[in-house]
Amino acid sequence: MSNDLDPLPLPEWKPTCDTLHMWTQVVGKVRLALAPRVNHWWETALYVSPRGLTTSAIPYRDRVFDCEFDFIDHQLLIRVSDGRVARVPLVPRSVADFYAETMAKLHECGVDVQIWPVPVEIDNPIPFADDHEHASYDTDAVERFWRILIFTDRVLNRFRSSFIGKCSPVHFFWGSFDMAVTRFSGRRAPENPTADPITREAYSHEVSSCGWWPGGGAYAAPAFYAYAAPQPAGFKDAPVEPAAAFYSDAFSEFVLPYDAVRESPDPEDALLRFCQSTYVAAAEAGGWDRKALER
Repeated sequence: MSNDLDPLPLPEWKPTCDTLHMWTQVVGKVRLALAPRVNHWWETALYVSPRGLTTSAIPYRDRVFDCEFDFIDHQLLIRVSDGRVARVPLVPRSVADFYAETMAKLHECGVDVQIWPVPVEIDNPIPFADDHEHASYDTDAVERFWRILIFTDRVLNRFRSSFIGKCSPVHFFWGSFDMAVTRFSGRRAPENPTADPITREAYSHEVSSCGWWPGGGAYAAPAFYAYAAPQPAGFKDAPVEPAAAFYSDAFSEFVLPYDAVRESPDPEDALLRFCQSTYVAAAEAGGWDRKALER
């Protein structure tokens, strides 16, 4: 199998990564405001498309529309079922500028929506209308980022197919800016009275999750990750594959550096082994009914 994955060191594109993160939050919040509520916030996520990342169809009155980050022509494409189309160029521009034009273009398309105009899941959030700090857009880095998402989406969907219990879609969360798929044991998780309402809903049931993240904070490199919530005794000590994977006490999850997958002879097989072995670690330590849940 040929290795067609590109390097994407975070320091090289962090200004663009941070800007794109904020832009996806603007669009994601539009979906959050209008889409019917689904368990675990699944209605808010974005999905890999043949051109980038899409909201998929969002209901609005007697119509539907979607917003797609087109990473080929580098534009945000807004399409409405009545035929109206609008475009917002993806170029070096501030979050404030992107936010203003996106909301204006939605209005021109007959979509009037109110969103909470402040980013979430980041430190020191700047309201979108006031954010002139994040204004970078490196098309080459964004295209490499998107190709990684295509690879990850393909492999996680292949991994997902062998599970017949409750399982999330493979989706991209604009809050945490990562792609993930989550399996459920079928049992409710213990109540966590100290968690905020969003976290309580996200982790209301026992889960095993894996995904990809471009890096940030204490781990400034792209990586695949896997965790169990709540974490059962023995999970962190379970053997996992491939050899480059390790348990991070700082993050309370298994980590597989993206570069280890990219440089492996068979990247898809390496990622599948990571997903499967960390799931087995969670299911065995947590006493899941694997016979009933697996194909």
